[in-house]
Amino acid sequence: MSSVLRAIDAHACASPDAIALSTPSATWTYAQLGEAVRHAATALFAFAPLVRPGAPVAIQLANGPAWVILDLALIRLGWPSLPLPGFFTLAQRDHALADAGATLLIEAAEAGGQMVVAGAPIDVKPRRTAQVPLPTGTAKITYTSGSTGQPKGVCLSQAQMEMVAGSLVEAIGADYAGRHLPLLPLSILLENVAGLYTTLLAGGRYHVLPAAMLGLGNPFRPDLPALAGAIAAEEATSLIVVPELLRALLMVMTFTGARFPQLNLVAVGGAKVSSQLLSQADALGLPVYEGYGLSECASVVALNTPAARKAGAVGRPLSHLRVEIAPDGEIVVGPHPFLGYAGGALNTGEVRTGDLGGLDADGFLRIEGRRSNTIITAFGRNVAPEWVESELLAQPEIRQAVVFGEAQAALGALIVPLLPDMDEAGIARAVARANQALPDYAQIKRWQIRAPFDLAAGELTNNGRPRRAVLLSRHSDFIQAS
Repeated sequence: MSSVLRAIDAHACASPDAIALSTPSATWTYAQLGEAVRHAATALFAFAPLVRPGAPVAIQLANGPAWVILDLALIRLGWPSLPLPGFFTLAQRDHALADAGATLLIEAAEAGGQMVVAGAPIDVKPRRTAQVPLPTGTAKITYTSGSTGQPKGVCLSQAQMEMVAGSLVEAIGADYAGRHLPLLPLSILLENVAGLYTTLLAGGRYHVLPAAMLGLGNPFRPDLPALAGAIAAEEATSLIVVPELLRALLMVMTFTGARFPQLNLVAVGGAKVSSQLLSQADALGLPVYEGYGLSECASVVALNTPAARKAGAVGRPLSHLRVEIAPDGEIVVGPHPFLGYAGGALNTGEVRTGDLGGLDADGFLRIEGRRSNTIITAFGRNVAPEWVESELLAQPEIRQAVVFGEAQAALGALIVPLLPDMDEAGIARAVARANQALPDYAQIKRWQIRAPFDLAAGELTNNGRPRRAVLLSRHSDFIQAS
């Protein structure tokens, strides 16, 4: 039995009235959650004749108690799950279903439904897919959108995911288990493992709201007042955010005076975070802790914590992992953090992350950028563009930025202003401030202002990261006019 399911039963015995899962209108104690999971597992088992042995069951649902209960029910049944993010296009969804060989798709029903979970009508639809070889022990297959090509399905065992969650409880401390409010989709491994599983292991309360109530109906253009209002009104004590959401929260706090006294842990990851942004969080009293991870390591590799935090670092590696730095500066993680890829080769050892970094004398990990994105200037200087971009994005006038300069004497940038009518002088002042935190060889010497990066035009990945190759190609005339 999984450690998360065991923890639910243990918390039910030790604290019968403790709330495990809630919405603004309903609650489930740990005992009630356990019963709901058993009931859902029984209902799902009726579809067993349609499930090819070892094939995954896909879930495409919005954040809510039904997602939580069905995910746990699949763990109880021992059926692999395939979470599908709501922001996937139809083509991406169909690719993941076929690539993983899914035989069932669970999704919301408009009315009626074949089963009801936490009051939500659910349809369970068979899928005709070819059999796909999966590593033995696969419990979850996660697909993330890369900058090029079709994404790969990362296969993880339940034990690998729960080792991450258990190490997070160990590193942070169960006394921080309060009311966790998910802002990221549960279909994203970071929220699923580091948010949901960690909260349940620690005996906390997972308080889930629809995206619209959080002001995140469009996750790439959040309604900031609604988001801040929900965090305060729902008395969240912990959040997991990406850097762009952190910037948004800090903007609201700066310009409206909003404060979140209940919050005691805001974990941020997904990209390099500017030291200025973290300093701003400290000044505003927001308890932000930077971390680092990747899907092939079941979401989290390292995290700063209230007990062990260092500026400029992403924290100490989790206790169940071994992190080393290769001679070329690449971060290597072992032992055996994931099983392999759907339909691909097995992973029998360590993971070469593609990220550059170092470990200091105190064991803190520092990230310097992506190996594949490294810019080599005409002066032979290696520059990680994420480093420079993080300084640009720390300026309140700048919403988005991509840095270029391969084989050029100086770096340049494509810049999206925070407001469309912002004048060039304001951007110039913002660039000058960013340059003050950078050595001369990494400073921005020229830039072009443009419209926001467009997801529909292929300029962003589905998780909001710039597609560098696409953007640089579309501005090649300006880039080459050095």
